[in-house]
Amino acid sequence: MANQVLEISAQSRKEEGRGASRRSRRGGNVPGIIYGGDSAPTPILLDHNTLYHALRKEAFHSSILNVTLDGKNVRALLRDVQMHPYKQQVLHVDFQRVEGNKKIHMRIPLHFINAEISPAVKLGGALINQVINELDISCLPKDLPEFIEVDLSEMQVGDTLHVSELKLPAGVTAVLLRGQDPTVASASVVKEVSDEEIAAAPGEPVTTAQAPAAKE
Repeated sequence: MANQVLEISAQSRKEEGRGASRRSRRGGNVPGIIYGGDSAPTPILLDHNTLYHALRKEAFHSSILNVTLDGKNVRALLRDVQMHPYKQQVLHVDFQRVEGNKKIHMRIPLHFINAEISPAVKLGGALINQVINELDISCLPKDLPEFIEVDLSEMQVGDTLHVSELKLPAGVTAVLLRGQDPTVASASVVKEVSDEEIAAAPGEPVTTAQAPAAKE
């Protein structure tokens, strides 16, 4: 699926340091930074509630973002989010500027479809195990997909689907270490264990503790 451009507003952050960041958070803002491209890294502030709700959307993590910074539009990618260890609070965010003629490296979610109509499930009674849920890819910004669809409709019992077998969108390549071809999904039948097999399995004998004798 082609990626969409999502909007988020920010303003330049004039004060830096831990004290300034704490004051920003108390004021309902999130400190962050936007870096990359030909411009110097720019400290920024974002509204906490707006950012928090945006982060709950899967697309926000894998889409080109249009960051309105001091009235100017900057195309960027979300690169890092720091959350409070137990509060529902965003502590810091990093964005990277995007240049149209340079390839980007992203982790994109995988969306699995049609498992229920596959021969493995429908005829073989198998379970399809989704081994990975994201894929490292490289592409130009214009080719960045929001997610990659994995069609499981042809899976047979015993089949294993690898990254090399995925149908990636035009202009998108998987980023893998040399010689690696990770498993994406596999189909296997879960063996049912009978009571006789459980009884025959080796193990420690089961003992029943006796109740202490009553005192006379």
